[in-house]
Amino acid sequence: MIEKVSRNFNKFGLKVRKASPEILIVAGAVGVVASAVMACKATLKLDEVLEEPKEKIEKIHECLNNEVFMSSSTYTEEDGKKDLLTVYVQGGIQVAKLYAPSVILGTLSLGAILTSHHILRSRNIALAAAYATIERGFKDYRGRVVERFGKRVDYELKNNIKAMEIEKVETDEEGNEKVIKESQDVVQAPSEKYSEYARFFAVGNPNWQKDASLNLSFLRQQEKYMNDLLRSRGHVFLNEVYDCLGIPRTKAGQIVGWVYSKDNPVGDNYIDFGIYDVYKPAIADFVNGYERSILLDFNPDGNIWELI
Repeated sequence: MIEKVSRNFNKFGLKVRKASPEILIVAGAVGVVASAVMACKATLKLDEVLEEPKEKIEKIHECLNNEVFMSSSTYTEEDGKKDLLTVYVQGGIQVAKLYAPSVILGTLSLGAILTSHHILRSRNIALAAAYATIERGFKDYRGRVVERFGKRVDYELKNNIKAMEIEKVETDEEGNEKVIKESQDVVQAPSEKYSEYARFFAVGNPNWQKDASLNLSFLRQQEKYMNDLLRSRGHVFLNEVYDCLGIPRTKAGQIVGWVYSKDNPVGDNYIDFGIYDVYKPAIADFVNGYERSILLDFNPDGNIWELI
């Protein structure tokens, strides 16, 4: 029983740690608003708090300005200055006490927001590092494939291409038929296979139209624009492509993308939306105007933070 309670408690603690950035940002936002409200309420009481110090200051000034009183008593101008300083200090302390709760709450709220940002930033750095490790391992694997089997085999494995012998029947000048075997590259990937970066361009997208030709024209223009940006700037993030198409951003999209460089070992040096994939009938129907929607599949190079 104790073990089960301990396990559930630790599980709950882990969930709280996981959601800590969201909890802190919400608490910080609520705290900032609450501190502003408390400051407004404190301001309404400010005149009441300053009323007593004002009366004391006025009395001190009356005494200092009364020549008869000053000449007939032992109260000096130096005493008046000391009394004014005391009243100012006491008044300042009262004002500080009045606004202290709102200032403390506001400071804690800003601290919660900054802590949330720090946690998220640390997690993003860790995520990028983990992705870079996977990416480095994949590059090393491809390098070993190229070293042992050559670039041709690496290309075939990456694109799931297989060289197959195809028999063709040809007729010679005398009318005799003979069978000729030719080697051709055949894509083995099933037509329904898409990457995790694929997204629909369909109803609900702000840039989608009911006209198939307009949709095709829009996608071609955006693809050209993104490639121009890639060549001019040298890199493009996947989220930037999503933005130009009206597709919501993703967590992976802020890490993966494209890099334009002759030294890029895994990249294609161009951005492909997958509009002209002849091995996918649904895409062919879109290009030919039979369908108004399309499932776009992109070809990012991977974690470009390690490539820039």
